[in-house]
Amino acid sequence: MTTEPVSFPRRHARTQRFTLGAPRAFAVAPDGSRVAYLRSSAGTDRANKLWVLDLPGGGERVAADPFVLLGGADEKLSAEERARRERSREGSAGIVGYATDSAVELAAFALSGRLFVAELQAGTVREIPARGQVIDPRPSPDGRLVAYVADGALCLTDLAGERDHALAEPESETVTYGLAEFIAAEEMARSRGFWWSPESDRLLVARADDAPVDRWWISDPAHPEREPQRVAYPAAGTLNAEVRLFVLTLEGVRTEVVWDRKKYPYLARVHWSGAGAPLILVQSRDQRGQLFLAVDPESGTTRMVHAEEDPHWLDLFPGVPCWSPSGQLVRISDEGGARVLAVGERPLTGAQLHVRAVLDVSADDVLVAASAGEAAVGTEIGEVHVYRVNELGHERVSQEPGAHSAVRAGGVTVLVSAVPDRPGAQVQVLRDGKHAATVTSYAEDPGLSPRMTLTEGGARRIPCALLMPSDYDGVTPLPVLMDPYGGPHGPRVVAAHNAHLTSQWFADQGFAVVVADGRGTPGRSPAWEKAVHGDFTLSLDDQVDALRDLAERHPLDLSRVAIRGWSYGGWLAGLAVLRRPDVFHAGIAGAPVTDWRLYDTHYTERYLGDPGAAPEAYANSSLVTDGGLSSPAEPHRPLMVVHGTADDNVVFAHALRLSSALLAAGRPHEVLPLSGVTHMTPQEQVAENLLLLQVDFLKRALGLI
Repeated sequence: MTTEPVSFPRRHARTQRFTLGAPRAFAVAPDGSRVAYLRSSAGTDRANKLWVLDLPGGGERVAADPFVLLGGADEKLSAEERARRERSREGSAGIVGYATDSAVELAAFALSGRLFVAELQAGTVREIPARGQVIDPRPSPDGRLVAYVADGALCLTDLAGERDHALAEPESETVTYGLAEFIAAEEMARSRGFWWSPESDRLLVARADDAPVDRWWISDPAHPEREPQRVAYPAAGTLNAEVRLFVLTLEGVRTEVVWDRKKYPYLARVHWSGAGAPLILVQSRDQRGQLFLAVDPESGTTRMVHAEEDPHWLDLFPGVPCWSPSGQLVRISDEGGARVLAVGERPLTGAQLHVRAVLDVSADDVLVAASAGEAAVGTEIGEVHVYRVNELGHERVSQEPGAHSAVRAGGVTVLVSAVPDRPGAQVQVLRDGKHAATVTSYAEDPGLSPRMTLTEGGARRIPCALLMPSDYDGVTPLPVLMDPYGGPHGPRVVAAHNAHLTSQWFADQGFAVVVADGRGTPGRSPAWEKAVHGDFTLSLDDQVDALRDLAERHPLDLSRVAIRGWSYGGWLAGLAVLRRPDVFHAGIAGAPVTDWRLYDTHYTERYLGDPGAAPEAYANSSLVTDGGLSSPAEPHRPLMVVHGTADDNVVFAHALRLSSALLAAGRPHEVLPLSGVTHMTPQEQVAENLLLLQVDFLKRALGLI
């Protein structure tokens, strides 16, 4: 008896998009003696273990195994931990994060709400008794103490668990100490709320009070017996959580950090290293102004190190601001029409590079991730490389065409490389630039290779990926599926194999799949990204321009064009069907933001402004307000709306309001509610069937069956 092969949609879901089993979350010891990382034991295993690679020449070993530590029991997660994982889009299990001391000798992590520490040299692990459900434990730099959050309190313990006590306890149920508030975690990429001093003698601790934030209720219609979930959701134009920052001694004595919180309410970044005073980055509500402030930990007073303003908005970047070893401010800034790396007041890069992140800062150079800038447009489409930058210029570390990132310390660089012609990502360990080891990946081979052309489309030279069926004859005109995200922070045209697996699977169902990154998407220049200021609909214009230009050079059947997307891409798919039925003949809108007044403050106001001051921008970019359906275009095109009922990021109300508006306008549509599903779709069966149902809808809507 032969066994039927498991379908791609099932394998795609079971392996969490072929990410399980891949090593991640690297930490390099400053003496270059070891690398720590997370990895599960197989491509279908969700439970990460903590591993150590000993250098030079040593092998890798397991430093902590969740199955052993929990005795085979299932994990139990608190509501706060589930929320943290939703904000970070974390779908795996076991050890999903860890923090180390400065020597990378001690690692602390939470497992099923319990506190564990692993001694990475000795290879031992032990549990430390703790108060309540533990969140985000972090050792002191000297490795003697561990701070963590439990029940909204910031707690401190020694390694024996004998001196466990709360340094700061919430004054009410709306207050937390040491946790990132919703906006910081969801939109600022600030996932933490406390920071150790380099001397291990005090901490900077954020206090968040979401009492001012409106309360929303998220219910599970499939289980009417369950109480709705009450969430604090800061929708555009409404009040945010109040965030303050304190210096706390180990005895709990607190000193408040003082800045103009009324003018700069967003605490976006905190950095504390031995190279200088604590450094914070605070932003204005409209994100057009920000201050880099040095903190006096004794008095809490601040002094301005640098100030920035922009007529559109100011972006936040990974790894900055920070101090160089010589005490100069390191930042990424938009200057002279380019996104540059600056150390002190001097830009070290120009228009050739579009700097995306600072990866490491040493006395000799700064390690950055960057793509080709506006001056090099048309080259290296979809590529991101690692560069060493100093006063003499820049040198590329990554060589293969692809998308690369790195972690570095002590002369050791962990280079993670995803390339178009190889599945997954390769992890190389370099010592002084030379290959020292490879970290094995246990991720499954997808068994599918994208037949992909990276190109440009339209007069604006929009980056595109065109995917054709694996067995395509190169001549027959094919129906088209546009497969964008198309908005800020979400590049889809990536020079990497696994980035296009789902698009290739759709192509193999008989479509020419087009992925286009128009204005607003990152990776080219500040002007390119900020062109959507006040008007998201430019994203749709660029999809149309790219499609029509590609059709001039490839056999695309423009009489049968569909579009699908999720989140911003879902909104874009809905907009395409409603506004441009002359181009698009069917659409699938997954978890779409249909009314931007219902999305959060930090994201939406950055691009569209305050809804009270700029109502026309919201209406024009809406699918359901006056700019959306008041004068629906003809003809009416079929639209499938897909949405998780438990989504607390783009709430289910978006889909319901769109469906009501479509019904009132007499427009054909289908609604596919995903019961109990959040903004992610980690459930294997749901994720598999969602792909199959989309193909069925597209073929029906385009008359292909």
